[in-house]
Amino acid sequence: MNEVTLLWSVLFGGIGVGFFSYGRKQKSIVPLLTGIALFVFPYFISNTTLLVFVGIFLMLVPYLVTFF
Repeated sequence: MNEVTLLWSVLFGGIGVGFFSYGRKQKSIVPLLTGIALFVFPYFISNTTLLVFVGIFLMLVPYLVTFF
């Protein structure tokens, strides 16, 4: 794991904590699960490019679910 991957992991983890706390306070399952996924998935992906794409996709999931 290099410094860039670690920085992206911390960034997505922080965003995940925000989604998690919002989902918990609003009792909404989609942001809650998205938050959990955002702060867990960097442990399983070591490729930086894939990490960024998966993180961006996970951040878009709550917005995509509301449109479809």
